[in-house]
Amino acid sequence: MDFETVSSSDFGQSLTGIGINLLTQNVRGLVDFLVGVFDASAYRVSDDFAIVVMKGTIVQIHHDATYRNHPVQGLLPDNPPRGAGTQFFVFGVDPDVALPKAESFGGSIFEPAQDKPHGLYEGTVLSPEGYAFSPAIPSRDG
Repeated sequence: MDFETVSSSDFGQSLTGIGINLLTQNVRGLVDFLVGVFDASAYRVSDDFAIVVMKGTIVQIHHDATYRNHPVQGLLPDNPPRGAGTQFFVFGVDPDVALPKAESFGGSIFEPAQDKPHGLYEGTVLSPEGYAFSPAIPSRDG
């Protein structure tokens, strides 16, 4: 897959396993850190978004502002540490199955499952510790 030219929908629907998405106030700065410290590869680097590949793991970097309509935005602290800005995607797990299970294990539904513009049907749950996990499958709207 050519990370520089793939559409956002095709990219989103190609993801599998567990995904890492980091929110930041400075996309380019975080990308520079990951490339410089960990010899990562970076693609589509802009002020709003980047794809970073670290040892075969895809990490998406989004600027805080790109998440203005997502409930995770309300968890972001004004100052470091930025752990609350971490969202762990679990690709290939149906949110309609996972979200109700989360409640039975002490978690809470943070964002109901819905189709998103980037080609995924996803929802978000908070673990008892407050970590955000988002099970996601390809969108159901075709």
